[in-house]
Amino acid sequence: MVTVLLFIGGVAFVAIGIAVSIALHEVGHLLPAKLFNVRVTRYMIGFGPTMFSRKKGETEYGIKAIPAGGYVAMVGMYPPNRSDGSVRPSSTGMFQTLASEARSAAHEEVGPEDSNRVFYKLPVWKKIIIMLGGPFMNLLIGVVLMAVLLMGFGSAQATTTLSEVNACQVAYGQPVPTDLNNCTKTPAAAAGLLPGDSITSFDGQAVTDWTAFTERVRASAGKNVALVYERGGKSISTTITPVLTARPVIDANGLAQVDDAGKAVTVQAGFLGVGPTSAMVPQPASAVLPAVAHNVTQIGGVVFQLPQKLVGVAKAAFSSEPRDPNGPISVVGVGRVAGEVAAMEEVPLSARAATLIGLLAGVNLALFVFNLIPLLPLDGGHVLGALYEGARRTVAKVFKRRDPGPFDIAKLLPVTYVAAIVLIGMGALLIYADIVKPVNLFG
Repeated sequence: MVTVLLFIGGVAFVAIGIAVSIALHEVGHLLPAKLFNVRVTRYMIGFGPTMFSRKKGETEYGIKAIPAGGYVAMVGMYPPNRSDGSVRPSSTGMFQTLASEARSAAHEEVGPEDSNRVFYKLPVWKKIIIMLGGPFMNLLIGVVLMAVLLMGFGSAQATTTLSEVNACQVAYGQPVPTDLNNCTKTPAAAAGLLPGDSITSFDGQAVTDWTAFTERVRASAGKNVALVYERGGKSISTTITPVLTARPVIDANGLAQVDDAGKAVTVQAGFLGVGPTSAMVPQPASAVLPAVAHNVTQIGGVVFQLPQKLVGVAKAAFSSEPRDPNGPISVVGVGRVAGEVAAMEEVPLSARAATLIGLLAGVNLALFVFNLIPLLPLDGGHVLGALYEGARRTVAKVFKRRDPGPFDIAKLLPVTYVAAIVLIGMGALLIYADIVKPVNLFG
């Protein structure tokens, strides 16, 4: 019963966190819009029927039934017809009608007093600030949560104390034999090392950092070296000979490199057969922004490879293939991971709290990156439209041509609808996969 309650609590924590993140994302649009004197008619969290709303000043604030995003409605998002200033449909063509209807809807609430308070009349730089306000808010939330995580809880750092000593020499990536008494012992097992031992010296040099120790072991294959370790407060000296075997290539982030096929890249190096314990070590403030940049880069890589990743998700969802743990997941998948983390009673509460905060930080950084995609209806699409408007006005000014006026982004609505359908399809696929074939992060 306790485990179930913890699972529900973890899901609720992340669900509320995501809802707050969405609300603050829209605040990121709302505040600069009001600062630039654009009339904002609605600030809504969710879509569909309105569950609750309250009007304050000229803006209606509310919550809708479907908790899948939110929006800020500003008057005059699209300019009127350039020819006659009308907002009525001016063509029987389907695409032109779509644009005209959107233009008409954008002007439904525009009154004479709003002539200088419409969005389309703003300078390009103000439009960009308004549209980037939402993603920037998610980035800010991600930075704050990452600071709490790294500076408050710390990050897991490998120590020089052993957590495991492998009994048998096994080629990298191969299964461990069932009979541990009838195999070739690892150098560590042959030297009598045990979990809990702390390595203090290797080849006559003090060991204070696990990464440096590993590098020295890798470079000492076939060499009989002196090893000193502590056990129960006593210092014990012995000798050990690392064996030459295939080991994964480790990148700058301490992760095993993989090739295009997803297989580990290996190199022949020295091996002892030991693994370290880890401890949460608080990090300085200077570590926050590099960590955020690393996460954004990783998320950007996933977004860049999204079509390929989604093919893998589809294959896994409709076959026996496993899910890629580094692939995209939906909010359902995030909630499930949060619930599993919260329900791990054998894990210290502080470690579970840190993981949940890390999940929320990752979600916000993902929202930041995703919303920058230059495609409507995402914020990046509006930014691209504003940049295009600025570019063509600049060109017209340089060549002393007539000002082309605001760019009518309503003309891109057919593309927007296609993109929206694709995004909905992607979301549905990920949700289905997260239900029938969830990502396995914990074995």
